[in-house]
Amino acid sequence: MIYLDNAATTKMKQSVLEEMLPYFTENFGNASAVYSLANKSKFAIDKARDQVASLLNTRAERIFFTSGGSESDNWAITESARMMSEKGRHIITTSIEHPAVLNTCRALELQGYEVTYLPVDREGFVTADQVREAIRPDTVLVSVMFANNEIGTIEPIAEIGEVCHRQDVLFHTDAVQAFGQIPIDPDAMHIDLLSASGHKIYGPKGIGILYLSPKASKIRSLIHGGSQERNKRAGTENIPAIVGFGKACEVAGATLSQRMEKERSLRDYMKQKVLGTIPYTIWHGSDGDRRLPGNLNFGFRFAEAESVLILLDQRGIAASSGSACTAGSIDPSHVLMAIGADEDEGRESIRLTMSDETTREELDECARQLKDIVTMLRSHSLLYEDFLTQNGQA
Repeated sequence: MIYLDNAATTKMKQSVLEEMLPYFTENFGNASAVYSLANKSKFAIDKARDQVASLLNTRAERIFFTSGGSESDNWAITESARMMSEKGRHIITTSIEHPAVLNTCRALELQGYEVTYLPVDREGFVTADQVREAIRPDTVLVSVMFANNEIGTIEPIAEIGEVCHRQDVLFHTDAVQAFGQIPIDPDAMHIDLLSASGHKIYGPKGIGILYLSPKASKIRSLIHGGSQERNKRAGTENIPAIVGFGKACEVAGATLSQRMEKERSLRDYMKQKVLGTIPYTIWHGSDGDRRLPGNLNFGFRFAEAESVLILLDQRGIAASSGSACTAGSIDPSHVLMAIGADEDEGRESIRLTMSDETTREELDECARQLKDIVTMLRSHSLLYEDFLTQNGQA
């Protein structure tokens, strides 16, 4: 199988698995206990926290383990808003956030909070000036994703962080797609809260982190119970997953520049190959350093994404759209609609996301199959025939 859906999840590295295995069997102690077996788990958590912090160029005491990106987003937004509720109940985010952010904001709206959803441009960018203009005296939180999961757009996080810092407003970023893929320095970028996940960087599923700056350190726990994670996140620690996440961060940090260079080269190669061989194809998002290295998003006019993805799967290629599949059809992508696509275009987008194991030969095969599939689907489309007639190409 040619796997091109690494934005959804990645294959765990063998070195990560090997690091985890002893904590399922030999070193299985509960870190909250006092005997020596438990101490092995405590030391493992400390080591992993150091590994995560190193990847973010920050201090270990600012890292808190969670069950994944969704929990981290929920925790960051809900509890920071509650912590600052005496100042106000206004939150700023964007129209292209992940559902873990959008649905958390909508839940807060039901509790009386007001949320401003900033629009983005055709490439998916929001600007620091937009954030500055939207901030009010009662604004308590700004949440802008680091990089978009569908179109790969990398937002101007440092500039937005500077605006929030000057206005004394907490700044959260959902960095699930960017973490371990591009350099991130929350201290230098004035990030107060940052969410990330293990399974996007060749680590295990079910583990994530929330970074808290000193400014956000008084945030309360989202999950109540015991005193784990320094009284910030109750529940017995998932030691194997924490260990695996730490190892994945160590590997990611050691290989970051090489992976970025390779994936950018492959991304640009595949972009030109597809746009050059399949007519009426739309490129969604930005280019160069302002896009995630391994992200491609194409819209094939008059070929619905659901059909393209099913046929790719039948030919041994795993890809995705950024849209949710329900009742046998794909709803228009909220991200594509936000950047100006119409409803048809919003159903015609597929996302290809690479790993450090992706090869040019795999992309060549994918491009060949895409051309064949799109040509076949269009041959059965009356809308495509009408389009060609109207443009004198029938």
